[in-house]
Amino acid sequence: MTTTVQAAARQRPVGQLLREWRDRRRISQLDLAISADISTRHLSFVETGRSQPSRDMVLRLGERLDVPLRERNRLLLAAGFAPAYSENALGDPDMDAVRRAVRQLLAGHEPYPAAVVDRTWDLVDANAAVGLFVGGIPAELTTNVLRATLHPDGMAPHITNLGEWRAHLLGRLRRQVDQTADPGLADLLAELRGYPCDQPVPEVEVPGPGDIFVPLKFRHEGTDLTFFSTVATFGTPLDVTVAELVIEAFFPADAATAEYLRERAAAVE
Repeated sequence: MTTTVQAAARQRPVGQLLREWRDRRRISQLDLAISADISTRHLSFVETGRSQPSRDMVLRLGERLDVPLRERNRLLLAAGFAPAYSENALGDPDMDAVRRAVRQLLAGHEPYPAAVVDRTWDLVDANAAVGLFVGGIPAELTTNVLRATLHPDGMAPHITNLGEWRAHLLGRLRRQVDQTADPGLADLLAELRGYPCDQPVPEVEVPGPGDIFVPLKFRHEGTDLTFFSTVATFGTPLDVTVAELVIEAFFPADAATAEYLRERAAAVE
């Protein structure tokens, strides 16, 4: 048996998977049926296995349920169809345009830090300014940005608002677990929650007076720096790898931080 066929043989019924995604999204059968332009009876038959959905039906339901592309391929396999979405390695020739776009974004953001991560928060690429955050951190931690940030041997001792930043990152990861149902991400969340933290970690992000974002407050060689970040993704991905890439760019939140980063970059040159 080929790998694809073996995976399909181990897969649970497509109706069961669709029902789980519908429950996860907290959508009723009626609302999903209306959105997908099918009858509630037909959808019920699909979910219980009494009716086998067509390829188009699987894709339509996956799109209406906002199922990640990787999981839409698994839905198709469970229904007996070939995957619809490619999954190219970033180094493949077909990904040249993607690599160029990523490098352009990273280089254009200098002298401020920016990094690219995949769906498991593993570091894919970064610009030189990221060295400000990860310089001196053990190499085995830098492969995953969440471990690099929250591990006591990583950035954590230098983050002066660690409790606040930790709550922000764990909240993002928790929402990603809810969105994707990825067991690997759930394991990562459990691991990160076990890391020690010597600051109070708020359960809910409640802004204080004048707050407009959660800052990252980082002490670098005795200088206190403050950042905010933005997150970018590819707008119309049809490839699993591209859909899962995230570019996080950090900006100085005050004039002193901006000046420090400019002077640091000039000194390197």
